[in-house]
Amino acid sequence: MAKGGFRGGFSGGRSGGMNMDMIKKAQKMQQDMLKKQEELQAKEYTASAGGGMVTATVSGSHELKKLEIKPEAVDPDDVEMLTDMVMAAVNEAMRSADEAMQNGMASLTGGLGGLGF
Repeated sequence: MAKGGFRGGFSGGRSGGMNMDMIKKAQKMQQDMLKKQEELQAKEYTASAGGGMVTATVSGSHELKKLEIKPEAVDPDDVEMLTDMVMAAVNEAMRSADEAMQNGMASLTGGLGGLGF
C-alpha cells in the first residue's frame, strides 16, 4: 500500500466517488419518496361505470373501500352486466391509484428511469 493509506471513499473529497452532499441528497429523496408513497396510499380514488350506476372507491394500496350500486342497476335477468360494471369501476379506480402513484414518484425523481416505480 502506498504511503498515506487509502484515499477516497466517503471522505467528502471529489476524487473518492460519491461525496457527502450527494449522499445527503439521495437520503432526502428517499425520505421524500417514502412520505409521498404513504400519502398516496392513504388517499382514496373513485371511479364509476354504467353511467354512474356503479361507483367504486379504492385506497392507494388497492383496498376496495366502498362500492355503491344504484338499485336500478340490479336486473335479475342480467347479472352479467352488473358484474361487468362492478369490475369496470373497480379496475378504473385501481388504474387511477396507480397513475397517481407513478406521477407522484416521478415528480420527486425528476423522471429518472429504472427506479422500479
